[in-house]
Amino acid sequence: MSAIHEYPAESVDKKEKREYAVDGLEAGDESDGHLSFTALIQEDHKHEIKLRTMSWQKAAWLLAGDQVCLAIMAQTWSLSVLGWVPGIITMVGAGILFWITSITMHKFIMKNPQIKDICDFGYEVFGKSKIAYEWTGFMLLANNILLIGFHVLTGARVLNTLSDHSQCTVVFSVICTLMGIVMSLPRTLKHVSFMSMFSAACMGIAILLFLVFAGIEDAPLYGYNGDYPTDGLVRTYTFPLPGTTWVNCMNAVLNITFLWVPQILFPTFISEMERPQDFPKSLAVLTGISVFLFIVPPSIGFRYLGQYSTAPAFGSLGVVAYKKASFAFVIVPTLVIGVIYANVSAKFVYFRIMGKSHHAHSNTVIGWGVWAAVMAGIWIIAFIFSEVVPSMGDFLSLLGAAFDSFFGFIFFAVAYWEMYKRELFKGLGRSIMTVIHVFVMAVGLFLLGPGLYAAVEAIIGDYSGGTRPAFSCANLAI
Repeated sequence: MSAIHEYPAESVDKKEKREYAVDGLEAGDESDGHLSFTALIQEDHKHEIKLRTMSWQKAAWLLAGDQVCLAIMAQTWSLSVLGWVPGIITMVGAGILFWITSITMHKFIMKNPQIKDICDFGYEVFGKSKIAYEWTGFMLLANNILLIGFHVLTGARVLNTLSDHSQCTVVFSVICTLMGIVMSLPRTLKHVSFMSMFSAACMGIAILLFLVFAGIEDAPLYGYNGDYPTDGLVRTYTFPLPGTTWVNCMNAVLNITFLWVPQILFPTFISEMERPQDFPKSLAVLTGISVFLFIVPPSIGFRYLGQYSTAPAFGSLGVVAYKKASFAFVIVPTLVIGVIYANVSAKFVYFRIMGKSHHAHSNTVIGWGVWAAVMAGIWIIAFIFSEVVPSMGDFLSLLGAAFDSFFGFIFFAVAYWEMYKRELFKGLGRSIMTVIHVFVMAVGLFLLGPGLYAAVEAIIGDYSGGTRPAFSCANLAI
């Protein structure tokens, strides 16, 4: 990492703090002796390239663009493993914890406006620890680059499916990588939010078409236990079927949980809002959309596919034309979500390289050249991972258990402690929230322990059954 990086600014004098007070905060949520948002926004608006310009509506679109994704179509498989009761309870519980932890994150950031990304958040939460900052930076890059690689691979699968494997899969991966680099060139998330609108709309169309096709076709094509009807007629069930392993159940829970853990991106989103105090409005929109899309379509899919559910559920459709028609729209969110993760990752690297240079915020050849080089580097590394990692899905589960346990749970339990450690049981409401955040910490530690074990077991199982060679031309169509 570059030695010129400076850790988050500490504070300004009280006079400046009074001058730039942030409105719209609850009592006790204002910044404690730190740079205020108003001061930071005014400073940003002096630059040629202004980052802090996003409205809460555009932030809502950006959030939706990230969350309305292909992973929704894997939730049908999770229900087929867990059954109705454990599956729905896990979905609802994950959604509730998502809202609570996200609000905790926002309150902590409002107290510490100098936070620009999840690395700054980790630095502040863990007592301004430089080790925490660097470790969080590693987790950010490892998590995001592998996620981008997964989206490169998914894009190749879409093109394989639509073209009946007309080209080597590596060619399709290269095409997706080049498209991703070009689409990632905009510097501000405000501009990326426009892409997110189309991304969410396309994924919505894909989900709707899938539900229609699943409802009108005679029977699904196949499931992981065999082609229809070798595993009997389609059926649903309340609890896991006999013989379901603990590892399968744990992976299904991880599959649901990690869909609700996008908070690794939120500090960067908040840092580019013109009114960061409005973030809960964006979050409310996202939560409403997520609750519906993460529960209703998977439930309908499970109703029609039952034990033949696959991940993604498109693969279970019995009519090839249905499969292609619905899966085709996935190419847009696949690329746009990769762009969002690339933007957040690139900014972390870019500002470490550029420091306080005027090129960092200006339309100069050097500024844009470094930005393009960083972005291309991220996508190329992601492309390499997509080709050399044998089972990207299980490796993402491994990273999710290792990293998202921090980004989705542990960080926010610690943040809550930092904010309220002197008044954890001040009143009934605070006492309830304290108990909830103790549970949040427990969930994070559980994912870091048994969750990590289940992910490792899944990878071992993949290797025992043979793996895809690196840079393979094999057909990856669903």
